[in-house]
Amino acid sequence: MHSIKSVLRDAADSLALISGSALLDAEILLCQALNQSRSHLRAWPDKQLQPEQIKAFKALLAQRRQGTPIAYITGNREFWSRDFQVSPDVLIPRPDTELLIELSLKLIPADEPVKVIDLGTGSGIIAITLAAERPHAHISATDFSLAALRIAQVNAEKHRINNIQFYHSNWFADVPDTQFDLIISNPPYIAEDDVHLQQGDVRFEPQSALSAPEQGLADIRTIAGAARNYLKPGGHLLIEHGYNQQQQAQTLFKDLHYDNVQTYKDLSGQPRVTHGQWN
Repeated sequence: MHSIKSVLRDAADSLALISGSALLDAEILLCQALNQSRSHLRAWPDKQLQPEQIKAFKALLAQRRQGTPIAYITGNREFWSRDFQVSPDVLIPRPDTELLIELSLKLIPADEPVKVIDLGTGSGIIAITLAAERPHAHISATDFSLAALRIAQVNAEKHRINNIQFYHSNWFADVPDTQFDLIISNPPYIAEDDVHLQQGDVRFEPQSALSAPEQGLADIRTIAGAARNYLKPGGHLLIEHGYNQQQQAQTLFKDLHYDNVQTYKDLSGQPRVTHGQWN
């Protein structure tokens, strides 16, 4: 007997050792195999599955058992209540980064054509979310990875966003000489020898988007230094960083003569984003 209920139970048992959310993983993969929603699984727990459906599900399950992240298997991930396409060319969107959105929206007026740039946009989640929430803003987004930019452009088209300009650029290197009201970035910030790089989902993510030299601070230092030449007087800089980098980030911002330096905590209470204002 291969009912939805029994198949999910067996799958969750098989994933228990490699996932902290085994049943949820199993449900997402079964939805993918059946092309149905999770509400369908709940409504029809005793529904019998066809052999080809079970075969498709087992193929997805095998990928997950090898450690491949759910988002890369399904090709999508939700962020700020929107669905984004992802691939192994980009980082998997994480809830921590929604803090950058919250802080940015407080700094971007709803009805003014302010200029914003997202450095290292990856799948485009930050730039696209801000463009959707603030349609009067002029958003720029950069990435040095052409593959990542292609994903970001697909996501922008998917969400019918037309107030973003994408640039193939290593940080500011190939960005037109513009003054911005807000510069934001979620750069690589994990130390290169951090053991977490060999664990869980991050093993499958692009290392160039995860880790940086100088104990993870090299790119933060580069961005904060260069941003001074691209910020309007009174403009703001927001950079996401590691939970253990608050002190270094604040010192770096202050040494570069930013004002109103402050660090904000993410949903789990960890210091996650440091802000500075350029006067």
